[in-house]
Amino acid sequence: MWQYIIIIVVLLIVALAITKSKKKDFKIEANRLVEYLGGKGNIINYEVLKSRFVVTLKNIDIVNKDGIQKIGAQGIVEIDNQLKIILGEEANQLKKYIDDLK
Repeated sequence: MWQYIIIIVVLLIVALAITKSKKKDFKIEANRLVEYLGGKGNIINYEVLKSRFVVTLKNIDIVNKDGIQKIGAQGIVEIDNQLKIILGEEANQLKKYIDDLK
């Protein structure tokens, strides 16, 4: 009986370790996104509309769109000096994080 309990506990520990290693560190991802947007000094205004993070920038030419795609953006729409980045449920977290940066 004890052997089964020990095996179950070990399997649970391994499963938790695997799950934690696959989970993204949101702070690191958010820092990368701000960097890819040209830094916090390049961000004029930002808002969240459902799953989209809408950001108005001073200079859109310095944005690294490939980098933004690599960190998980599902799509990017550029209109003048504004980007609409589809992030899914992470959009609200990102807004809160950038609020803390400013």
